[in-house]
Amino acid sequence: MAKTFWVLGVFVLWLPLVSAAAPKLLVLGDSLSAAYGIPLESGWVHLLQERIRSHDLPHTVINASVSGETARGGRERLPELLARHEPSLVLIELGGNDGLRGLAPGTLREHLSAMVRMVQQSDAQPVLFAMRIPSNYGPAYTERFRQSFETVAESHDVPLVPFLLTPIAEDRSAFLDDGIHPSAEAQPRILDFVWPYIEPLLHASKRAAVRN
Repeated sequence: MAKTFWVLGVFVLWLPLVSAAAPKLLVLGDSLSAAYGIPLESGWVHLLQERIRSHDLPHTVINASVSGETARGGRERLPELLARHEPSLVLIELGGNDGLRGLAPGTLREHLSAMVRMVQQSDAQPVLFAMRIPSNYGPAYTERFRQSFETVAESHDVPLVPFLLTPIAEDRSAFLDDGIHPSAEAQPRILDFVWPYIEPLLHASKRAAVRN
């Protein structure tokens, strides 16, 4: 009987260790990832967690997205998030609000680069999401803004996911009444669009977690 209790005790102690070792995916984004205007469980980030489970991947998704967030705000919040969650993957979906406010592209690149470096220094894989802004901000600024994400991704050699709204950009019915934020019905299309970019990274981090 004593031996049985010893075996059970080892098993009970082992369970939290397995759970703690499961890799985490942190999403640091703005309203596009925070499910603005729709139920949280309808957003593409929540659907990402469901997709991950359906593919028998061990990752836990942590959505640290905040509506209205800027690249500077994300940069300020990131150190605490990295220390608390210790993610293996960090999706950086920020910059849109900076563009809408006319932030200088050089300043935007500085904030994005700082976040990428923080993630790399924490031994996690950063993934940058490209952003777009309406053309009425002028062709020169719009192009410099667009190129900022490519420049940061190339200079730090990190994956760049195309603009989230690419698959629905021409479908006005896919947006809420504000014409900016995607509807609940559009969220699966967004996930289907980004999944091919994220899935290989999930498998890579799973292999790394097993080796460690």
